Amino acid sequence: MSSLTNNELDAPPWLRVESTLMSTARLIREAFDARLKPLDLNLTQASLLAYVAEFGATTQTRLADRMGTGRAAMGTVVDGLERRGLIERHPDPDDRRVWRVDVTDSGRALAADIASVDEVLRGELRHGIGREERQALSWVLTRLHVNLQSAINT
Repeated sequence: MSSLTNNELDAPPWLRVESTLMSTARLIREAFDARLKPLDLNLTQASLLAYVAEFGATTQTRLADRMGTGRAAMGTVVDGLERRGLIERHPDPDDRRVWRVDVTDSGRALAADIASVDEVLRGELRHGIGREERQALSWVLTRLHVNLQSAINT
């Protein structure tokens, strides 16, 4: 275990915590993409579908903000899922300029499959990592997130 915790102290810059975080995030995405491939989805598509299935119709802008991507990129994802009949756009009753994205019955069924994939893979990812360790990691990552937002906005 000590070799896992000393890398920040004596590693070259490309192996310090930020690099470890980036490579871990990349591996997490690759793992989810591989597990979602049988559903003909990637992590972004699955996340959008699962989010709308759980929280209901929302705007494309809200989805982009929630998933940390641009509106145009989110539009491409929405277009693809709409072509597959998994989501549909409806005019917003309060603002004619806005479209709301909602899940179809087919999308809702696929969202249940996504939830199963997610549950299994999260269990594998968290193997050997206790609740207190996950809470500590969550705190550190949240703090890092806030620090990064501050650094970007200065």
